Amino acid sequence: MTLDIVFLGLSLSSSWGNGHATTFRGLLRALDKLGHRVTFLERDVPWYAHHRDLREADFCELRYYDTVDDLRRKHHRELQRADVVVIGSFVPEGRAVIDEVAALCTGQFCFYDIDTPITLARVAENDCDYLTRRQIPYFDVYFSFTGGPTLERLRSEFGARRAEPLYCSVDPEQHHRNRNAIEWDLGYLGTYSPDRQQTLEALLLEPARRLPDRRFVVAGSQYPHEIAWPGNIERIEHLPPAEHASFYSRQRYTLNVTRTSMIAAGWSPSVRLFEAAACKTPIISDRWPGLDSFFPRSAIQTAGSADDVTAILLGQSDRARLNMARQAHSLVLARHTGAARAREFTSVLTQSKQIRPVLDLDVESAA
Repeated sequence: MTLDIVFLGLSLSSSWGNGHATTFRGLLRALDKLGHRVTFLERDVPWYAHHRDLREADFCELRYYDTVDDLRRKHHRELQRADVVVIGSFVPEGRAVIDEVAALCTGQFCFYDIDTPITLARVAENDCDYLTRRQIPYFDVYFSFTGGPTLERLRSEFGARRAEPLYCSVDPEQHHRNRNAIEWDLGYLGTYSPDRQQTLEALLLEPARRLPDRRFVVAGSQYPHEIAWPGNIERIEHLPPAEHASFYSRQRYTLNVTRTSMIAAGWSPSVRLFEAAACKTPIISDRWPGLDSFFPRSAIQTAGSADDVTAILLGQSDRARLNMARQAHSLVLARHTGAARAREFTSVLTQSKQIRPVLDLDVESAA
């Protein structure tokens, strides 16, 4: 059955400092290939407008709005007639958007949380500007980037009617090994985050200091100017998705660093894990609960200190390194592509009951 699906997300058009774009692009492209009609509605904000790397999408209708009132005025017909409406985390004025769309939506109404541990911590403190506790039961399905025990917590503590994992994914057509020569012994791709920086310091900057004859690279925006980068670390300020495959293919190893809240929740794989594996780049990851449910020990290296990283860089043979990468590559292509996620997404929608909750829309949106 062909579905008419409308997404409202942080941004599809710009990947600048925004990991959501990659996830949405892969999922929506796969849904389009399955024959579904897909529309993406995005708040038109200057910081993304000035850094757009996808101005036109050939896999969905990409449309913009300026305010919540503008969203209703321009797009109410699409929202009313859609079979499924999905609102993502970190949508600007998300609380007001949810109330507005809930009143219009006649199909299934879903939330896609790409930041689940952060969201739940903020909701618990009533400090989340894109979702409030009273709104969680509105959704027929709460899709979560985090699996494991968090799903039960969503149901029992926050009142989610149905909580399902919908992890990030990779597009093999965009992410695959190319023939670039190896330039760096270890690289990292990620926007600056204070709660990742200590791990990045331990697992990449310190190994770079200890191994001055080896080459390292860090790609990503918003890093403070005061960071003292060792001379053998190359910095790339912004790397658009189209260049990710080449970037990974030029590394002997790539480093995965997980945010503190994601480590605490566990079962929160980064899209960078899947991208690197799709490019057959061996991965060194920090440690967190649930990692082995995505990658067995034979398919990934883990590290908790600079000693661990330097031992891997100096001690693992090329044969073992490449065998590990081949195993991770096979796993990702079998289980973690955009096509796999699109099938999971539509399967859940097919199973989900169509009964809508009674919405208390008189409650103030900021409550």
